[in-house]
Amino acid sequence: MIQLSNGHHFEFMVASGALAFDGGGWPWEQPLRCMGLLKPELFTVVTKTLTLEPRKGNLRWSRPLGVVKPMRGGVINSIGLTNPGIDWWCEKIGPKVAQLPWDLMVSLEADVASDVITMLNKLKGLPLKGIELNLSCPNTIHEGSRQTDYMIQVCHQAKEQSEWPLIAKLSVDHDYLTMAQEISGAVEAVSINSVPWKLAFPEKSSPLAKFGGGGVSGKLAQQWTWKATEQIASQNTVPVIGPSVWDYEDIERIFGMGAGAVSFGSVFVCHPWRPTRFVERWKREHSGTPPLR
Repeated sequence: MIQLSNGHHFEFMVASGALAFDGGGWPWEQPLRCMGLLKPELFTVVTKTLTLEPRKGNLRWSRPLGVVKPMRGGVINSIGLTNPGIDWWCEKIGPKVAQLPWDLMVSLEADVASDVITMLNKLKGLPLKGIELNLSCPNTIHEGSRQTDYMIQVCHQAKEQSEWPLIAKLSVDHDYLTMAQEISGAVEAVSINSVPWKLAFPEKSSPLAKFGGGGVSGKLAQQWTWKATEQIASQNTVPVIGPSVWDYEDIERIFGMGAGAVSFGSVFVCHPWRPTRFVERWKREHSGTPPLR
């Protein structure tokens, strides 16, 4: 279990974007909520990533499967951080946060550190459980140029301005062990992003090649994301949230690697009822028992 400095603690998280901008799920997921097959209240939910200005990205709502492709054992996506911007969120979602029956964190991404500070200031006073700094989206034009020093700087500058605990979202193709050491104290946990297609399948052409290749998640990403989870946990510098759950048994494996919490992401795309079913089963089977470490 991850314990944050504001007293919030959690075992299970919903990864950024899986349940929309407010944590309640996308419109097509609402029937599952009505049937009790999707319960956001079981999780700490991270919003879809927001930027300072609206970002068109690659997603077109008229054909969403153009940039999200289910695969056997996972998903590849190249959404490109499509979002309506922080001001829209503060106007439409911000006033409702206090009434939401689940715990909410906001995910932020920016090309320069000053934009992160501006967004943090816009969120001031909201009863959020934390802020995720998305430092590693594989679907943006700036991702390849981002350097370790820049990302460390963002974390430390955000720490000076944030009234909430910070979580840094890292990539397996960055120097994540150095980063975990350098941002310890600035952030209170780290999470792991999807795996760039070129790393997962270096000799295959991506079905989303025209969008840069995309990011691979789910079971297909486990060999990379789980390695990073175990390595970061073994450093014992900052708690890590283990990703890439696809089957129920994955939860125990992730906790066994030393992760403090488990994150559900692309499994919502292919099997949106699984996270709720898995967590309910875990709670029944581990009632009164601390998570495996």
